[in-house]
Amino acid sequence: MINADAQELAKFSDLAHHWWDPESEFRPLHQINPLRLDWINAIAALNGKRVLDIGCGGGILSDSMARCGAAVLGIDLAAKALKVAQLHALEAGTENVEYREVSAEALALESAASFDVVTCMEMLEHVPDPAAIVAACAALVKTGGWVFFSTLNRNAKAFVQAIVGAEYVLGLLPRGTHTYAKFIRPSELAQWCRDTGLEMIDTRGMQYNPLTRRYWLSGNTSVNYLIACRKVA
Repeated sequence: MINADAQELAKFSDLAHHWWDPESEFRPLHQINPLRLDWINAIAALNGKRVLDIGCGGGILSDSMARCGAAVLGIDLAAKALKVAQLHALEAGTENVEYREVSAEALALESAASFDVVTCMEMLEHVPDPAAIVAACAALVKTGGWVFFSTLNRNAKAFVQAIVGAEYVLGLLPRGTHTYAKFIRPSELAQWCRDTGLEMIDTRGMQYNPLTRRYWLSGNTSVNYLIACRKVA
């Protein structure tokens, strides 16, 4: 069985034509992308690296990593979003990026230990079996390579801010974007990483000020957080 939720795929497919509109439902992704890109690049030095972006959607992160000099493969199971990503790459003239409709698990069987860097951002909380995605990431990255995750913590504060606040009060995201039960505690993600040979190196939280509409990285991982891991021998 494919590790994907049909309703989740349909939801993002319906919004596919909005991916590259910075004032659309994907505005938060456009706003946080420079933060996560700079953090990844500072740790993994993307220039010249072979990079896999799992759950790439319309290619916002994939495109920016390619512009940093990486050879990027973006994968997703939402076909409409991938077509948007491909079209944007053509229109923007982005080199060294390609997109493919394939699951992380299937690609891991086909291309194990093939990538210097693997990213999986804002995806784990949307799949039925996130631990399987972590295992696939570990299989796909080379020994000594880097894996980056971002997701949402599971606690009362995250429920209030990420669902009640972001979806219902501030309207930053469409209602129903997230399901609280699918949020992942850092301790859970850390255990999945250890189980698959990934060593956690760095963790960052992402903060948002609704008055200034500004995002920034911090040490507070209580809501949105990012993890950098390295594949150990």
